[in-house]
Amino acid sequence: MSEAAATSVAPADGVSGLVDDWTADKQAYHVPWGKAMMWIFLVSDTFIFTCFLTGYLNVRMTTTQPWPPQSDIFALSFGGSEPIPLILIAIMTFVLITSSGTMALAVNYGYRRDKTKTIWLIIATALFGATFVGMQAFEWTKLIVDEGVRPWGNPFGAPQFGSVFFMVTGFHGLHVSAGVIYLLWVARRIWAGYYDKKGFEIVEIAGLYWHFVDLVWVFIFAFFYLL
Repeated sequence: MSEAAATSVAPADGVSGLVDDWTADKQAYHVPWGKAMMWIFLVSDTFIFTCFLTGYLNVRMTTTQPWPPQSDIFALSFGGSEPIPLILIAIMTFVLITSSGTMALAVNYGYRRDKTKTIWLIIATALFGATFVGMQAFEWTKLIVDEGVRPWGNPFGAPQFGSVFFMVTGFHGLHVSAGVIYLLWVARRIWAGYYDKKGFEIVEIAGLYWHFVDLVWVFIFAFFYLL
């Protein structure tokens, strides 16, 4: 490199150099705005779910009435057989965890710019999410219609059970439903060629949201259904 070129790129000294640095829009970490905003959203959402689960644990530890037995309430029988405890919840968990696998593959093929596989894997993830929401709707219907669970009371024990259950699982279900719509929207734009020049980084951003939703369900499953 010539002396003139070295001089042209050398930072200025003193106050003028400090001003140049702070006004040059420099980045310590090159994180795209879309990904950064998604992380900020997920952190804020983490606080909300943490408050919900903490509130649930506080209610459960301080209630004066017995907490309803989850293994009996969420049991399901097939063809007149004995009810199997938590079988529907286990299937829902398996479906959601499987969707994390298809989403991870979609991100992988997205960075390879394989549009066809990326689109179909995103659609498969959305279908898994829709299946989860459908099973959750069945679970809610069974509890409300067959078991008589209400937000203000239930025939099994502590009346707070219904309000906590519908609040936590309902809020998570809304996130899954929004995620399904978001994934289908991303798949449609990939199919239309919107990201051909920009790159498929949007798939990773959508994947961050979806993996977060799956991770939250793991905590709900552990604290609400198994504890």
